[in-house]
Amino acid sequence: MKKIIVKNREGNNKEIIAESGLTLMEIIRDAGMEIEAACGGCCACATCHIYIDKEWLSKLPKSDDDEESMLDQAFNVKENSRLGCQIEFDDYLNGIKVEIAPE
Repeated sequence: MKKIIVKNREGNNKEIIAESGLTLMEIIRDAGMEIEAACGGCCACATCHIYIDKEWLSKLPKSDDDEESMLDQAFNVKENSRLGCQIEFDDYLNGIKVEIAPE
C-alpha cells in the first residue's frame, strides 16, 4: 500500500494512502486535510502550498516557470516550497513527507 506522510498546520503527522496518477494536492484534499486548492489544480493560485521534506526534495522534478510565479505570490515561502498540484504521485514517491504551509 502506497502512502504519503503529511504534517498538518497543528504539527501532527498523518499517513495517507496514496494513489499513483493523482497529485499530492488531490491526495491531501481527498483525505480531508486542510488544504484549500482553490483553483482545483490549474496552477493559478498558491493555496496548495506545501513544504517538501528536504530528503525528498532532490527526488522531485524541478518546478516550472508557472509554479515559480505562483510561489512568488505566496506567503511563508521556503527553499523547499512547492505547489501540491504540480507534483504527481507515483511509486517512486511512496513514503514522501510533506507539510502543509500556513494559510
